Amino acid sequence: MAISLLNRYPEKTELVEQMAELAEEELGHFRLVLKEMRARGISFKRDPGDRYAQQLHANIRAQEPFRLLDSLIISSLIEARSCERFQLLSKSVADEGLRTFYRSLLESEARHRTVFLSLARLYFPHDVVSKRLDELEASEALIVSSLQHAPVMHG
Repeated sequence: MAISLLNRYPEKTELVEQMAELAEEELGHFRLVLKEMRARGISFKRDPGDRYAQQLHANIRAQEPFRLLDSLIISSLIEARSCERFQLLSKSVADEGLRTFYRSLLESEARHRTVFLSLARLYFPHDVVSKRLDELEASEALIVSSLQHAPVMHG
């Protein structure tokens, strides 16, 4: 999402800077995950897509400036769920190295959530952001309650 946002809104300097940093960090995380997978003999496979993220993205309004607002808030929600997953993993995995790895990813995801919400509040009035966040959280709750339990993470 970071690269698509910076490409879509090149006139928004702060957004472009923040998304470029986030994209670099995410690529670094991807490389770390690949390295960990190789070390454990796990092969990299095609991602079939994430129903949760797909359904959440369906809530993005097409017209601007609402598209930007919704994209930022939905990205923050996805990051928040990743935080929850990494927290669970960091507490439940026996391997201390993996626990530390998951905690570091948890910290990054929390920062990313803050970045997306801060950008939303930079470009939109706080009350507008809060209202839309409440709406999208309600929609997200319905989506989550309809999903089957599965061991998945966003990328």
